[in-house]
Amino acid sequence: MIKRRTLLGAAAASPLLSLPAFGQSAGSSVLKYVPASNLTILDPVFTPAAVSVTHGYCVFDTLYGVDADQNPQPQMAEGHSVSDDGLEWRITLRDGLKFHDGEPVRAQDCAASLARWAKLDPFGQALGAATESFGHADDKTIVIKLTRPFGPVLDAIGKPHSRPAFMMPERLATTDPQTQITEMVGSGPFRFVADEYVSGDRVVYEKFADYIPREGEAEWTSGGKQVNFDRLEWQIIPDDATAIAAIQAGEVDWLGAVLTDLQPVIEASPDVNLHRTDPYGIMHVVRFNHLIPPFDNVELRRAVLKAVDQVPFLQSVAANPDDREECLALFPCGTPGVEQVGEGIMGSLDVEAAKQAVMDAGYNNEPVVILNPTDISSIHPHGLLIADLLEKIGFNVDLVDTDWGTVVQRRVSKETVENGGWNLAATNWPAISINNPATNATTRGLGESGWWGWYEDAEMEQLVVDWLAAEDPDTAAKLYLDIQNRAIDQVPTLPLGLSYRSGAVRADLQGALQGSVDMFWNIRRG
Repeated sequence: MIKRRTLLGAAAASPLLSLPAFGQSAGSSVLKYVPASNLTILDPVFTPAAVSVTHGYCVFDTLYGVDADQNPQPQMAEGHSVSDDGLEWRITLRDGLKFHDGEPVRAQDCAASLARWAKLDPFGQALGAATESFGHADDKTIVIKLTRPFGPVLDAIGKPHSRPAFMMPERLATTDPQTQITEMVGSGPFRFVADEYVSGDRVVYEKFADYIPREGEAEWTSGGKQVNFDRLEWQIIPDDATAIAAIQAGEVDWLGAVLTDLQPVIEASPDVNLHRTDPYGIMHVVRFNHLIPPFDNVELRRAVLKAVDQVPFLQSVAANPDDREECLALFPCGTPGVEQVGEGIMGSLDVEAAKQAVMDAGYNNEPVVILNPTDISSIHPHGLLIADLLEKIGFNVDLVDTDWGTVVQRRVSKETVENGGWNLAATNWPAISINNPATNATTRGLGESGWWGWYEDAEMEQLVVDWLAAEDPDTAAKLYLDIQNRAIDQVPTLPLGLSYRSGAVRADLQGALQGSVDMFWNIRRG
């Protein structure tokens, strides 16, 4: 059977070709883009925020990328070798790689970048736990020495989303992992123009003249990253209707996201096409803060899980039924090995029963601070809905409406709510970025070294270690199911289902690629 997402993926990959946009000549060397949210954190390893990852792919490059089947492919790397015992991986760099400051890319830079990334990213932490050292044999040879075999080394360092392993100069990569890097010097296809960056207004990049693309066609984050514009300008337009008007008028070329209610406007426009970037969809979640009351209490998390009906949450961000999918699990439904283990659990309590469950769990009327971004249409309704639900089942709710940049900054606070902390925050993840036990930050039990919310669970972490070490498919499948059941029982995060989001591009552009974020190579004016 052909799945809907397969057909949608084929549509998204089709050429986008028509007349030049109003106000820009066919030979225009500027590409104008409106991201789905403001860019406030420049360090794409420090945060998994999609807008920072999108920015990261402009400035930085990775040793390995992935193709459309999510198989790792060499990118900055020429290739690799593995010792007979599986404990030493050697990765050789391609010739001629340079950073934007003119310095050559060395293995020392890459080793330091891997070491910092492995302290922050969940998959990287799993690799780091099996690693003796990230080092180098010479300027072109990275050496990863393991303490035990770790088969998915390339899958880890080539992951396409949510803290990809971006390579930086050693002087930046040795920055404390808990400190944001603000100097943007990478070896990617675009150079960040620091003196034109104004958060909340604009972000500017220039084509990096010394970038050497790989041979072959670009596919997801791998292949030849051919840049066809001299300049890339991001314009921050928080209002969806204003952004739609701008692309219709030819004032911008590309919208990172289109509110579902406004998609018919795009469909009726002869000069603009909808573009579905990611055929795997987006998983919506609400994250609990596990460090402070009340959701350090698993019984209260379970009570909320049992009271949630995903349907209104999905309807609020995807008006078309074809653009949404219930998923009663903490792993993306439709990806290999995932079962809806939440069936019979999620939505099993009505309001009165949920009220009683909250009382029985010992809730003490602590204020529940919900961080809610007003400027992201795919998240804002979920803050409103979860606040309404919690009030109905007896929680003392404080809904904090603010911009996304403030949410991103505040949600890393580990303070009490009286001192600027928080209890709940909605967000979403590209499904492909959380599709296995090692990469799924929403379920990892890494505590204060893990994803914000800081869920700690030694049993979950042991299951992940066992899954990574499994040598046969049946054992791995059983462990994966155990992990899914553990997640729905402990409720580190509240799952809200899947949606399939579209952006929009001017019809005179062709070559827009699929990926977990928008990518600005390969695209050109027709």
